[in-house]
Parts: sequence; C-alpha cells; structure tokens
Amino acid sequence: MRAILHADMDAFFASVEQHDQPELRGLPLIVGGRGGRGVVAAASYEVRRFGVRSAMPVRRALQLCPQAICVAPRFARYQQVSRQVFAVFARYTPLIEGLSLDEAYLDVTGSRALHGDALSIAIAIKRQVLAETGLTVSIGVAANKLVAKIASDLDKPDGLTVVTTERVNAVLDPLPVKRLPGLGRKKGDELLAAGIGTLGELRRASDAQLWPLFGRHSARVRERAAGIDERPVIAERDGKSLSAEQTFARDISDVTTLRAIILRLADKTAARVRARGALAATVQIKIRQGDFTTHTRQTTLTPPTHDSRTLAAAARKLLLQWLAQHPGARLRLLGVGAGALEAPQQADLFASPALVADGRLDATLDQIRERFGTTAVLRGSNVAGKPPIR
Repeated sequence: MRAILHADMDAFFASVEQHDQPELRGLPLIVGGRGGRGVVAAASYEVRRFGVRSAMPVRRALQLCPQAICVAPRFARYQQVSRQVFAVFARYTPLIEGLSLDEAYLDVTGSRALHGDALSIAIAIKRQVLAETGLTVSIGVAANKLVAKIASDLDKPDGLTVVTTERVNAVLDPLPVKRLPGLGRKKGDELLAAGIGTLGELRRASDAQLWPLFGRHSARVRERAAGIDERPVIAERDGKSLSAEQTFARDISDVTTLRAIILRLADKTAARVRARGALAATVQIKIRQGDFTTHTRQTTLTPPTHDSRTLAAAARKLLLQWLAQHPGARLRLLGVGAGALEAPQQADLFASPALVADGRLDATLDQIRERFGTTAVLRGSNVAGKPPIR
C-alpha cells in the first residue's frame, strides 16, 4: 500500500511576514500591492474571517476589512524559507513533487523501514519545519495524492489528518462537492444546480446526471469523488526540467488572453532556467481543457537557450497551433516547461546583437524581480491586448 503525504504551509507568505515582524502576529494581514490593480498574494487567517482570499483585488479586500494591514510581497525571502522547508522534506524521501513554494506531495512508501510509518514521518516533518522556520505546515496522509490533498485541508492551520483506505468514503462523502481538487468553480456550481452537493452524492451519481456536465469523463469524475487516484508522485530528481503553470478561476477561450498568459509563463520558466545557470534544449506546453482533458506539445530549441523571447516564441507557436486545431476550446490551465537542461558552453562569439541585447534585458529583469518580486515588472507583450512576441 502506498503512503503519500500532501504538505501545505499555512498562509505561507503571510505567516513568513508575521514571523519576521512579530508585531504583526494576531493582526489581519494582507500580502499584496496597494496599486489600483494590486491583488492579494496571501491572507492571514485573521483577515480570512472577513472573507478576504488570495487572488482577490486588494481594493476589495480592504473594503471587507478596512483595518487590515497591507505589506508588499518579499518573494526572495519566501523562496529562502521554501528551500528550508523542502530541505526538511528531503530528509525523509527523494520522491518530492513540488507544486509551489509552499506545497508538495511526498511519496514515503519506501521510507517507512527507516523512518517509521507515514504518521510518524508526518509528525517529524511538522516538528522540524516548526523548529527550523517558526512556521506551521498542515499535512494530509493517505494512500494516494487526491485523498492526501483533501485531507491536508481538513484541519488547517497546523493540521494533521490521516485517511486510511477503509475510511476514504466515510471522510469524503459528507464534504461539499467543491472540495474536489481540480473541479473548478463553474463545474461546482453546475453540480449544485443539478442537485449534487456532496462528494458522496457525486460518487453515487448516475451517468444520466453526469454526462451532460462531463461527457465521456463522467466515470473518471465519479472515481475521483470516491477517492480513486493512481497518479504517481513525480519528482524532478534529475533536475532536467523546470516549469510554470496557471489554473484559471474561469475557463478561458479568448486567444489574445491565452497568448498573453503563455508568454508570461514562458518568461517565468526562462527566468528559472537562468537561475539554475542552465540552457534548455526543449520547450513543452501543457493544456488542460474545461473537461479535464490534458494535452502536451513539445519542440526542440537549436541551439539550447535560456533567452526569454526565444522560449516564449516557441511556446506561443505551440499554443497557436493547438488552438487552430481546436477552435473555440475553453481552457482551465496552461503551463510551460523547459527541458533537457544542460550546462552553458562557451559563449557564441557570433551571436546577433539583438540576441545579446535580449540577454542583457533578461538579466536586468531578473535583478529587478529578485529585489522587488516576480510581478514588479512585466514585458509589454505579456499583457493581454499588447502586440505578441515575434
């Protein structure tokens, strides 16, 4: 039987700020920019009681909680703490699938002989993360990724929930249907309108009820509601790929918007390749439609590069080719990956002046973002409605 942990830091950015600035502890705290288009990057548990949530416009958040304190994000600091947390994870298993700075799956199936059962490992991780960072992490323990992820959110903050195989239906059945990871707000609303409000009701739903909503994916959705998930924990142990992806609050079909998003993701991925001190020989895009169907497309870069414009142009071309084959498709997720990473060779003495200038621009943007955060400056081509990278 597999043993999977889902570890999720509690209100990570806000908790780091409250740890570093003790005077903020216990106060309603928003991490985000105060500009007209500023969004909430993180919300402390104190401010969540007022209905403030991540990704909400800061202006709206301050309307809900006028007394909230707003601080600017410090992404370099969050990355530093994240490395500490993941170093703790790595003491117990090499099979770590990082989902973000503050969230990961851990497969500890093969670690039990050395470190004890999955519960003992989870307890040890929680203690060490707290001792070394001063922060709490909630952990779900189960036989698969889906149930572990749901479990980690059942007793936040500082939670630890174990769901054995025998208890999966008993734990999941009473939960609201919107607790199903990856379902999305729109599908959740459609299920509620169809009279399906809990995971138990979704698990027992008939094809006649589900087919209008999910089509040929109805059986898979019903399996997920039953806690069935055979996906492996995918660890990038060889460090041969880096990626960035975004799940949308609502499915998107507008080509201009999707093009801007893919360029932003490519820019972020290229920055990660440069931070690794590497070059990428392949670019891959990941596309997930509203019905959960997932597609990937890949192309080779010759020569290998870490240039943002080159990676973005390749990703954009792959996306537009796919969209041309699937007109009107509504997407719920986009991702860009850079693979076949390799160490840089001697600089090309005959590189074009434009490519050299692009490299200088990339380096400048990297420095600005490291100091002021990843959203401090955007390329004009990465904003919807702007001319695309050529």
